[in-house]
Amino acid sequence: MKFTATLIALCAASANGFSINKPAVKTTALNAVATEWDLADIGRSVRIEGSSREHWEFPDPNQEIVQVGVDSNGRPVETLIELWIGPDWTPMKVKAYTEDGMMRPIQTLIGTRNKAAAIDINNTGPGDFPLNAAAAYAKPSMVQQRADLLTANAGRYIEGGAVHSVNFDASVEQVQVCLYTDTRQLNAQVELLNGPNNFKQKFEVFTNNGLLNSLYVVFNSPGAGNVVRVTNLAPLEFPCKAFIASV
Repeated sequence: MKFTATLIALCAASANGFSINKPAVKTTALNAVATEWDLADIGRSVRIEGSSREHWEFPDPNQEIVQVGVDSNGRPVETLIELWIGPDWTPMKVKAYTEDGMMRPIQTLIGTRNKAAAIDINNTGPGDFPLNAAAAYAKPSMVQQRADLLTANAGRYIEGGAVHSVNFDASVEQVQVCLYTDTRQLNAQVELLNGPNNFKQKFEVFTNNGLLNSLYVVFNSPGAGNVVRVTNLAPLEFPCKAFIASV
């Protein structure tokens, strides 16, 4: 609820609600952040075989943010992460891919809209590509990290069908990205590239309300030549706003 209130305040701060991105660097120590994303630190870790799934229950309406981590022993990972509310409502879906689940694990925060909810993680890869996954209510420091990103820079307005890219030098080891809308649907893709159109990791999100369910992901970005590319897959009348910064 605290994070959603921050987004609402930002949307009301100006008439157009969007402005041009002004990059800024956050000074959080990488080793501390990496530890917070370790599956053992998140909570119960489950091995999910290819073409199978697991889900986690989150019954507390007083908590909003769930931390989700997925990794592997170095093999590729393909997964579908869904937010379930009630018996037949799935307001948010995130398709995620990483070329190397050990070097670049899947790291995201998902809002429950302050309702009793469940997170379902489906391994959509083949049977010989298992993955490890964990999900739990996010610690206050992790929730604050996402909220701080909104004040680190002004964000970037991306119209439907448009593409926005940001380059990062070799000194940047982690990049955080947050996408949201002014309550309209959010349908977008976020990629980590290393080389021309050579994506190492990718997220594709759809939600009917990009304010209540913004997309927040953290990329590990070892080495040089890393680029984060955001593509708004929605029609022209469904813009989104992107916040991108190093961790």
